[in-house]
Amino acid sequence: MGVSVFFDTPVFGYNTAFTFEDIITSKPNNELTNLITMNKKNVFVLVMGLVMALPVSAQWDRVHTSIALNSVLGLAQKSIESAERRKEMEILARQKVEFEQSYLDAMTEAKAYEAKENWEEALEKYEEAAKLNCKYGYTDQRTLSKKISSLYVKGGREDDGPSILHNNDVTLADYSAYRYMRENPVFVNKKKAANVTILRVACSDKETRIEMECEGHVQNAYVNVNGATYIKGNKGGKLELVSVQNITMHPARTHIPWPYQKLRFALIFPPLPDEAKEFDLIEPSSTWQFKDIKCK
Repeated sequence: MGVSVFFDTPVFGYNTAFTFEDIITSKPNNELTNLITMNKKNVFVLVMGLVMALPVSAQWDRVHTSIALNSVLGLAQKSIESAERRKEMEILARQKVEFEQSYLDAMTEAKAYEAKENWEEALEKYEEAAKLNCKYGYTDQRTLSKKISSLYVKGGREDDGPSILHNNDVTLADYSAYRYMRENPVFVNKKKAANVTILRVACSDKETRIEMECEGHVQNAYVNVNGATYIKGNKGGKLELVSVQNITMHPARTHIPWPYQKLRFALIFPPLPDEAKEFDLIEPSSTWQFKDIKCK
């Protein structure tokens, strides 16, 4: 039989009584549900009342008390978190409506500048719209990011360091110096690394070149490579990273400005044995762990 806790005075405006049997067995109790879904201050008062009431009941030992209080606190915490999420969603919805006209104005101005071939101004306005779109989701960001990428060169955007502006530099004009080259090689994405793939593997007597592509998933995402990254042939030992192209080594960062933009880069390692048919690419303490990469 559950122990009933009665309050002599109304709690939160209610004359309240419920049993801890309701809590432990999860029996429906409308009064309890109403109490638990109240705000933080009211929940705190309720819990304090329970803390004072429980010790006087001889039928309840410490274990029962702990179970009951944990149940109440767990329900209260879930209710508070749910209320906070609803509040955040309401604020975001209001802001989305508030800034929608700013987004539409930026898009209109961007298209007008683009029609006049004022590339730099068009790029700035598209990026202004993209900032709002990333937060509030007015349109397909993939299309907007593609438009921005196409305007980088036209708008005179320059970047001396690694960036998506230098993607074309990663693909070599001639691979005849390599013993063999394989595009889109088959491999096993061991750690299910998201937004990254291997585009090409080229092997020579001097080096093993792995060309890769990484797609941004949020605004101003970044990527880098651990200097301890290595490859390992199916019969050989570890071959450590020698150099990189169009990407930075940790702790430096290479930024990808907008979601769905893609950064191409190359990792250079010592040569694999001529008889190697597959190998692994491993970045320690990372999801970049690709197994059985076919190089022949």
